[in-house]
Amino acid sequence: MPPGASISNDPSVNSRPEPWRHLADAQDGVISRDQLLGIGLPPAQARRGVDSGRWQRLLPGVYATFTGPVIGTTTVWAGVLYAGDGAAASHRTALWLAGVLDALPAQVDVSVPASRRVHRQPGVRVHLSRAMDRPAADLLHPAAAPPRIRVEPALLDQCELESKATTTHLVLSAVQRRTTTADRLLLALNRRPRHRWRSLVRQLLAEAQDGVASPLELAYRQKVERGHRLPVGLRNTKERAPGGGNWYRDVRYRRFGVVVELDGREAHLAHQAFRDLRRDNIAAAAGNTVLRYGWRDVVGRPCDVAAQVAHVLAARGWAGRTAPCSAACVLSTR
Repeated sequence: MPPGASISNDPSVNSRPEPWRHLADAQDGVISRDQLLGIGLPPAQARRGVDSGRWQRLLPGVYATFTGPVIGTTTVWAGVLYAGDGAAASHRTALWLAGVLDALPAQVDVSVPASRRVHRQPGVRVHLSRAMDRPAADLLHPAAAPPRIRVEPALLDQCELESKATTTHLVLSAVQRRTTTADRLLLALNRRPRHRWRSLVRQLLAEAQDGVASPLELAYRQKVERGHRLPVGLRNTKERAPGGGNWYRDVRYRRFGVVVELDGREAHLAHQAFRDLRRDNIAAAAGNTVLRYGWRDVVGRPCDVAAQVAHVLAARGWAGRTAPCSAACVLSTR
């Protein structure tokens, strides 16, 4: 100890936080070598932390200032900090952050300006983006952390890389989960001179504006309802639930008191099955007929579904006529 120095009895002095702490805390415990240098700390700071076992090296020049598992947004911070200036989470990673996807991708997607080059690293997928060289105001989220692309451009970017089926799922999921709207997605699409699935996305957004909220609902509308000239039902109408709150009916033929529920899950959890049963019972008590179909019904045997729905609608007063979708359709023999 230097001559004349003494140990303070003031705990606020002796427990003063380390200078990097506030920055790491704001980044889920992750910090970069460049940030350490930026606040005046020596390069050896990170090496001491790793050598002592208190820090973990996640990527070149990026460290977790804690021990234990590195999960969730911590991995996103690591990828963004590694990619450096102007980097932002994008594609599937941005969709996960926005709530469109349930699971964080195995590789963190990060976009950087096309004028830069970033070396590949395991666990990080780097995308070069010309739009990020001079980003428009609607490209980057203005306040979210970790830094990220807004959900609309991130969704359109990812759809460019996907199949028709996956694009359908992503677009309808984004709208169904209320992470964006059909209008905002259409505006973002119109600002792009080219897009691989432009026509498909336009069609999906038109369906979403009519209330279609999932690929299964889209299949029912196209393969069952339109394909066999059934009347057009109301989609995802909000109704007041007994006891408070709201619930939504997938397809309601209000004039005829018929409800069609579409369930894309292979199996119900117990509480979900009970909820559906309760809803169906309440509908029956109110004089409605509820029909419930899954993927195997709507996609595997749409003609049989159409025949059944038509039969129930006719029994409830529908005077229209169905049409077979093909020569092999079961309705062609009726």
